[in-house]
Amino acid sequence: MSTKVEAPAVCNSCDKVIQGRIVTALNKKWHPEHFVCNTCRKPIDGAKFHQHNNGVHCVPCFTKHHSPRCHGCGDPITDRVIQALGVSWHAHHFVCGGCKKELGGGGFMEQAGRPYCSDCYADKFATRCKGCGNPIVDKAIIALDAKWHRDCFTCMADRSNIRIVERKSAGIQ
Repeated sequence: MSTKVEAPAVCNSCDKVIQGRIVTALNKKWHPEHFVCNTCRKPIDGAKFHQHNNGVHCVPCFTKHHSPRCHGCGDPITDRVIQALGVSWHAHHFVCGGCKKELGGGGFMEQAGRPYCSDCYADKFATRCKGCGNPIVDKAIIALDAKWHRDCFTCMADRSNIRIVERKSAGIQ
């Protein structure tokens, strides 16, 4: 007959035998008063915590000291993070520099470090058609020292379409 004797639990912090309640976390055991936040030193017993750089942190300290900061407001980001333009944003602060609509994680255009939706970008920064004055967002016809929409480049006399012939000059590609 063999009898198995279990070794007493030893606190990971003070290396003393634990009598009474044991906190078990990260595959280790602690006295409840020794499992503490590495930042504020308050006990974490029964609370949520984060592990960071070989230490444990209560949620408020982790949020304050280790969460990314929003480029829009400067506050810690505790939920969905949008990484754009080399910085972090709350989803509700990543907005178009023109119309202020949320851009979410979708496409955007950048100008001078600010994000813009495609409509505002075209309205504010795209080249304007010599014929109608509207933004040119696709191909343009370059003629008469100006840029034109295909449909706007017409005969001045009768407004008929002008046939465009593309040519490559010798030696130019």
